[in-house]
Amino acid sequence: MTAGKHAQKAVRAAAKPPRPTIGWREWVHLPGLLDQPIKAKIDTGARTSAIHAFHIREFIADGVRRVEFRLHPLQRRKTPEVRCVADIHDERVITSSNGQRDRRFVILVDVAVGATRWPIELTLADRDQMGFRMLLGREALRRRFLVDPGRSYRQSERRPGSVARNPAPARTTPNTPRFA
Repeated sequence: MTAGKHAQKAVRAAAKPPRPTIGWREWVHLPGLLDQPIKAKIDTGARTSAIHAFHIREFIADGVRRVEFRLHPLQRRKTPEVRCVADIHDERVITSSNGQRDRRFVILVDVAVGATRWPIELTLADRDQMGFRMLLGREALRRRFLVDPGRSYRQSERRPGSVARNPAPARTTPNTPRFA
């Protein structure tokens, strides 16, 4: 590489704002899908992001393929149970960490971590037996964050004020995300 190319690369690097650092787990917001934050594992080993979903039902409304599903946003809890509805973006065969291949619906949602908000692809998966209800995979993280694997909640509080220790009884509300 020539001296001129080194200088150009240095100028580009200096012009980029520093990427925020996130921990190995963070509270994330899914505006338009959930009214409360959900704890996510930051998983650079997973290509795609996934959220725990059950009672998944595909339907067509006004000629658009949609999916209705339920989720439990809090770890190790069966309440609250939230009803969600979203447009189907895609269907993919995903290989899980144990090698099992599953066909999953993919939806587009906005995600917010700290002050950063952006659209991601999110697969619907049965994560009931997993430690986290949501995984934020490397495709969603790419070029946005640095990950500190030794720390938690670098961009969020340990327990956000909007997450109750003993949540209210389950309520179901239709949530329809908006897509650009």
